[in-house]
Amino acid sequence: MLSYLSNKIDAIRAKPPLASHVAFLQEQHYAHRGLHGGIDSNAPLENSMGAFEAALKAGYGIECDVQPSVDGMAMVFHDQDLKRLTGQDGLISQTRTADLKAMALNGDNGNIPTLEEVLTLVARQKPILIEIKSDVENFAPLCLSVRRALEGYRGKAAIMSFNPAIVRWFRKTAEHVICGLVISEEGSKGLRGRAKRHAAMWLAKPDFLAYDIRDLPCKFARSQRARGMPVLTWTVRTDKQKQTAKKHSDAMIFETPNG
Repeated sequence: MLSYLSNKIDAIRAKPPLASHVAFLQEQHYAHRGLHGGIDSNAPLENSMGAFEAALKAGYGIECDVQPSVDGMAMVFHDQDLKRLTGQDGLISQTRTADLKAMALNGDNGNIPTLEEVLTLVARQKPILIEIKSDVENFAPLCLSVRRALEGYRGKAAIMSFNPAIVRWFRKTAEHVICGLVISEEGSKGLRGRAKRHAAMWLAKPDFLAYDIRDLPCKFARSQRARGMPVLTWTVRTDKQKQTAKKHSDAMIFETPNG
């Protein structure tokens, strides 16, 4: 009974997108933080310009992360802390844009790029997925920076986040931007978890879902996909996960040397 009611509410509160608007999401797979790492010790670092160049050269779409500088600029970087990827102490959210742009990534991987710089590199060659990190307490300045970066961009792009309020922000202030809700069922299985996922979707009103590969196949993803909402899956690393992704999703965000 609960599933029946939830599905009815889904149809009202989170209508599936027009197929033509989201068709590009399903046209290729996406390199998680660019093509990086793997067995080659000289491979580019994650979220570096080299990693994105490698993904484009290989013909893949790109997935990247953005964190805010202290002055609100969208910087392409995964962690809150700078240490792992730069060797520097401090938090990215407490560092000025100018200092971050001048900060070298570990190895011969250039400096921390801004989202605008990455979009200039991509230059409409392939679609890009932009994950807005959900651990940002005051996310409005970061969202505004992302929106501004996308205003002059004519390529295929989408934002996504674990935080349904971030997705909702874009739904209300930038209707033209394709928005996705990132979902993991880790620690939230069962009836309460399903209710939480439905509630998040009703708030976010996403155009697609980006689902944890470790949770597939699952009833929630299957039902959303059946009613016309694309389901991407992350982070695909093994052959077994690739097979699961092929059967139960529309595209994969992968992190394996051979794609």
